[in-house]
Amino acid sequence: MTPLEDAQEFVLGSCPPKPPVKLRREDANGLVLATAVVSTEVVPPFDNTAVDGYAVRSADVATAATDPVELIVAGEIAAGAAPDRPLEAGQAIRIMTGAPMPEGADAVVMVEDSERLGLDDEGVERVRLSATVPPGAAIRGAGDDVGIGDEIFAAGTTITPAVQAVLASVNASQVEVFPRLRVAVLSTGDELIDDGSPLELGQIRESNKTMLAGMLAETGCDVVDLGVVRDDEAELERVLRSAAETCDAIVSSGGVSMGDYDVVKAVLGRIADMTWMQMAIKPAKPFAFGTLDGPGGDRVPIFGLPGNPVSSLVSYELMARPALRRMMGHARLTRPSLVAVADADFRRNADGKVHFARVNGDFGDDGRYHVRPVGAQGSHQLAATASADAMAVIPDGDGLAAGSDVAVLLLHQPA
Repeated sequence: MTPLEDAQEFVLGSCPPKPPVKLRREDANGLVLATAVVSTEVVPPFDNTAVDGYAVRSADVATAATDPVELIVAGEIAAGAAPDRPLEAGQAIRIMTGAPMPEGADAVVMVEDSERLGLDDEGVERVRLSATVPPGAAIRGAGDDVGIGDEIFAAGTTITPAVQAVLASVNASQVEVFPRLRVAVLSTGDELIDDGSPLELGQIRESNKTMLAGMLAETGCDVVDLGVVRDDEAELERVLRSAAETCDAIVSSGGVSMGDYDVVKAVLGRIADMTWMQMAIKPAKPFAFGTLDGPGGDRVPIFGLPGNPVSSLVSYELMARPALRRMMGHARLTRPSLVAVADADFRRNADGKVHFARVNGDFGDDGRYHVRPVGAQGSHQLAATASADAMAVIPDGDGLAAGSDVAVLLLHQPA
């Protein structure tokens, strides 16, 4: 049997990152920067107020906390407007959040610390201020977030909506990224039914392709659903060759076990450079990987996952997902992992394999993540596995007793 680490190293070595492309920032969410982004603008572009209030000279309100002062209201500046006059001593200018600071003002008193007095006998508007503020109070200085020449994002950064917002703030309309993969997914087998018709003896409803399409989308790929391909060599070859011409990778389910009917093996063995593995893990022992000729001499990876649904899920998580993420330029390839506490026994027999038990978990009062088996652990029992939060890594041997530390791979971020 092939150790999992050796299998992963082999597959990852055959799945290098795709060449970078330039995209509009609006189209790059979830993708990885191939080159650093250096700002050509400052953010904020001008000194502006962080609050609604009054722009003042701080010296004019030096005693306001104990002896409120009255100032002349010399004008008003709304967000988006430009100051039309400098601020003179003894004056205040009403100002709204985000508006540019007028010349002469060096601080802002919040509106909560003000009292509008209306017009005096001479028709001049006045305001009473009851807070002392130091120079720079409530002012956001030009460039205090981003300056010209700043490297705001390094190569390898994943573009999130917040990253897109920063790119917009510095007018970075295009970015160089590793492209989103276009991945074909299919299931094989005459026994699979996907049209909703009544089942006959020996038939089962297709579910793996449905699951894998969702997992591919969650990985950040564009999914091309090729449906169910029957056990027909000519049809399977046609589908695979067509997929290799238009997609960056292919994920198939079924036909990779030692005892499987040999249509999948016969076709892939003839048209692709394949490696068939029996990995030292449970579930998901059988796995196939290879490459098929694509356009322009490219080699298109093919991931052959087992047909049992839980095995297909585990195989995707451990083998296909990391490779696809590497092709899209991600630095972190695997799911987050941590050391948890086993709240139940994880008993097993020694068989030369690492077992991946599906578990549910949550954080306890001790601040540690506690896990327990979901229940049924058979490779065909997807209903139980579907609710799993994580996979517990049970090394070869007799298993682990309740209370033991256990390594887990998180399938979902814990609350």
